[in-house]
Amino acid sequence: MIGVVLGSAFDGLEAELAPHAVPTAWGAVTLHRAPRGWVLFRHGLPHRWLPNQIPWRAHAAALAEVGVQSLLVTSSVGLLQPDLPLDTPLVVDDLVWLDNRLPDGTAATMFTEPTVGQGHLVLEEGLFSRALTAQVESLAATHRIPLGPRRVRFWYAPGPRTKTAAENAVLAGMGLDVNSMTLAPEVVLANELGITCAAVVTGHKPSGPGMGEDAVRASLVRARTAQEALVRAFLSAGESVPFANHLYRYGP
Repeated sequence: MIGVVLGSAFDGLEAELAPHAVPTAWGAVTLHRAPRGWVLFRHGLPHRWLPNQIPWRAHAAALAEVGVQSLLVTSSVGLLQPDLPLDTPLVVDDLVWLDNRLPDGTAATMFTEPTVGQGHLVLEEGLFSRALTAQVESLAATHRIPLGPRRVRFWYAPGPRTKTAAENAVLAGMGLDVNSMTLAPEVVLANELGITCAAVVTGHKPSGPGMGEDAVRASLVRARTAQEALVRAFLSAGESVPFANHLYRYGP
């Protein structure tokens, strides 16, 4: 079973999908059923959660509950490097999230209390599945969907404020390519639940001075246009792949 996580740019797509309430230990979550998988609108419908308000653990638990085995995570991002084009899907190769904490200050884990089956997530191949990432790139080629010139490295900025000019300069100097206020929690928690992940992001603006609200809304429309064909291709033809990382568990 496959799943897709969609962000702000995709408000409206839910009209084509059937909603289902999924109870979890972290609260009920509404997922939307696609013909071959599930769709999660991370900000809720209508858009109501800022990035720091998203119920990250509930979302991950709901995806696992309905049997999602492989997940495509999307986001609209700021671009940090000048060679990366706007309004073009970019495949994520890796991410940096040094403190591994959710916006509420707690560790980014499903194991907040001693739990049967808990363990350390050991990244044998990284947070992004090589096989699933290659599958997404193959789907793009098959459907003649242009991708960016290279895979990118993602920086997680939990928000809800945007970054300062000095922060952007430091991130760019460190070799980071893109950033947003989402994506990383979903990928880490999904991996902890044994769900393979791939990620495609679209630069809707350079990381820098703020844009007016009208300009931001227009940029998100362009981001959706850039990503939508690939999302639909994955929902139509994507296949789950085996999990290559593992949980190191203590005890029997």
